[in-house]
Amino acid sequence: ASLGGIIGSGWLFGPLNAAQIAGPLSIGSWIIGAVTILLLGLTYAEVGPLFPRAGAAAHIANVVHGSLLGKIWAWLLFMFYIAIAPVEVVAVLTYANNYIPGLLQGNTGLLSSWGLIAAVLLLGVMFLLNFLGIRRVAMVFSGLGWWKLAIPVLTIIVLVSQSYHPENLHILHWTSSFHGMFVAVASSGIVFSYLGFRQAIELGGEAKNPGRHIPAAVIGAIVVGAIIYVGLQWAFLVAMPPDQVTQGWQKLNFPGLFGPFAAIATMLGIGWLAVLIYADALISPGGTALVYATSAARAVVANGEVKAGPSFFTKISPTGVPWVGVIVAYVIGCVYFLPFPSWQKLVGFITTISVITYGIGPIVLLQLRRAVPDLKRPFRLWGAQVIAPLAFILSSLVAYWGGFQALTYIFAVLFGVLIIYGIVALIRGKSYGMSGFYHISWIFPYFIGLWLLSYFGPKVLGGTGDIPFFWSMLLVAVLALISMVWALKVTVPDGQVTDYFAAMKEEGIGL
Repeated sequence: ASLGGIIGSGWLFGPLNAAQIAGPLSIGSWIIGAVTILLLGLTYAEVGPLFPRAGAAAHIANVVHGSLLGKIWAWLLFMFYIAIAPVEVVAVLTYANNYIPGLLQGNTGLLSSWGLIAAVLLLGVMFLLNFLGIRRVAMVFSGLGWWKLAIPVLTIIVLVSQSYHPENLHILHWTSSFHGMFVAVASSGIVFSYLGFRQAIELGGEAKNPGRHIPAAVIGAIVVGAIIYVGLQWAFLVAMPPDQVTQGWQKLNFPGLFGPFAAIATMLGIGWLAVLIYADALISPGGTALVYATSAARAVVANGEVKAGPSFFTKISPTGVPWVGVIVAYVIGCVYFLPFPSWQKLVGFITTISVITYGIGPIVLLQLRRAVPDLKRPFRLWGAQVIAPLAFILSSLVAYWGGFQALTYIFAVLFGVLIIYGIVALIRGKSYGMSGFYHISWIFPYFIGLWLLSYFGPKVLGGTGDIPFFWSMLLVAVLALISMVWALKVTVPDGQVTDYFAAMKEEGIGL
């Protein structure tokens, strides 16, 4: 499930977007993205098995910083997971526009009216399959696994063997490309492409041996995915006909731009490969949409479990299907098509919100090491005191590279939720959750600091340009470290964490 989630629409569009932003240095972008997600994945490989239940991420935030942060994170995860299946559906239709004209509005990449109707229907198929239950969904998806891996690998081999132009790697503007190498990590779909690693954690409650299988799935999927993506980016760069890059990678434009790998195969006269890629553009994103439709339904369940949403969100059918979650996730998923009717628009939003929510993992790891040092851990991360801070710094940097506009949108929604919760707390009295604000006090300087740095940061990120690019990155790193120390100072009492795991043991949940 994790590797299937990683190899989705990212390989179909990411290399083109990254090349336009960073040129040949886009290879470095994929490596930076892989290291970031791998470090985050390593922290979750230890933490994940300790929460082997559906929608684990919402429970993780709740345990360490109280119910208020659990509610906020539940809604952030709710928005994130429900957005993935729609973006994969948009990817399917974007490639399909090359052989079914009319799904997009001209050369804009935006869905047309017919495209929106097709998106709603296709998304409905993905969620309908989830009514079959996780076992049958997994059986359907496993049949697609080898295909999803084989086509990208075959594309690398065939394109390079038929068109190899290493001189393309020397076409770059060093300053803009070097800055672009970092910007591309967040804005071209690179981090988005690696996000599938969390599938093993979110589905951990349904694994036979969570302690053994979750870490193996997380780490293995990230490593294999990184090798494939770096190979695809290299192949895209060296296989491109030189006459297409005479004006530089930033101005790259050719027929079939919204289906880049198939377009290159067509330009090279490899028609059979183009057909396979068009077929994969249906199967790979479709398979990923299927997996994330499953996780989206379980994120709805988790939202209800931590009391961030209505209690009926937790309803499960006798066969184990979260049927309310499936319906809610589908309806809200359809709504996403209206403000984000293109792959590029959805990916920027998803990347920023994902690294913000994933950033809680390193903090949770260090707090659990302190609060419950004797808790059985099937996987214990070596060097956690170094890896966890590095992971938090990198996740903060990726959120920063997402740009001022994305951060403004996410933080506006976040503080809107906090204001609503504060009003409710005042109405119900101080005993209702007011102490929870102490435990989340660290997120205010952290989020506001990120937003201000992005506002005064380089123009390439949508800022004013008052703070130079690398100085701003240094300031983000310092902000992340200070915020992490603060977060560890305002956690819930250690005894409360101990009681949580004791209650899980009594319920028969956990290790």
